[in-house]
Amino acid sequence: MHTYLIRLQGQVDVAELNAGSPHQMRPVTRGLDKARTASTALTIRTDQAGLIGLLRHLHQLGLTLLSIESLAETVPPSDERKSP
Repeated sequence: MHTYLIRLQGQVDVAELNAGSPHQMRPVTRGLDKARTASTALTIRTDQAGLIGLLRHLHQLGLTLLSIESLAETVPPSDERKSP
């Protein structure tokens, strides 16, 4: 599982996206510069199959994808986790 930052062109109603998607996306508002206010930034935590499904969903809605970025994970790989 990864957390992805997705940017879409224009202002998009995230509540509407979440209503039609099995994945819950969260809007990102902090750290955005004024040049990017004509876009919508969201985060989602999913695996690659879920990301592909989300991309298909966004395409069906006619939304323009500007970028996808995999955010750094804060959880160590499974071999570094301590066993209980």
